[in-house]
Amino acid sequence: MRFFIDTANVDEIREVASWGVLSGVTTNPSLVAKSGKTFEDVIKEITDIVDGAISGEVKATTTKAEDMIAEGREIAKIHKNMVVKIPMTKEGLKAIAVLGKEGIATNCTLIFTPLQALLAARAGASYVSPFLGRLDDVGTRGVSLIEDIVEIFELHGIDTEIIAASIRNNMHVLECAKAGADIATVPYSVFKSMLDHPLTDIGIRKFVADYEKSVK
Repeated sequence: MRFFIDTANVDEIREVASWGVLSGVTTNPSLVAKSGKTFEDVIKEITDIVDGAISGEVKATTTKAEDMIAEGREIAKIHKNMVVKIPMTKEGLKAIAVLGKEGIATNCTLIFTPLQALLAARAGASYVSPFLGRLDDVGTRGVSLIEDIVEIFELHGIDTEIIAASIRNNMHVLECAKAGADIATVPYSVFKSMLDHPLTDIGIRKFVADYEKSVK
């Protein structure tokens, strides 16, 4: 399983990229708004840091297929690594089908059922983004969605990649890796928590203490 970071904060992207683990970035209008910068400026900074897929979402107010297609074409022009992020709607599927035929990579987002993922894949989506955390929030086991999509895609030889999204904690990351997700898009706070374990800290302190004793 590869790692994307789910943010538009360039400092966070730069930090995780320096660890050597980052394969791409996902953004959305809300994340870009929090950055206080324009979409184009954010994307330019990201492409200077990460040489991998960068999902840029069509505007939330863009609901018609023809408008998503026009917007998607403009997003794709920003950089060769751009992926157009499109919501799972009837109009979204129409846009994915057209953009896919034009060779433009797409990421179908807001997936909450295996059948939505299958529809998006058959429409030509390069990626699907099932949201497991939001399912957990309403009392449903979110990782089951990842497991079902992985099983269906493997059974039918579907190449569309699965991006586990709405990751809330370390257990989500672990469960998605075990379920067979191709990618997990992870918030910066979760990346940081993945680094830590109290026994690691204790072990490092012991190594330091033993070293200091040996050089006295």
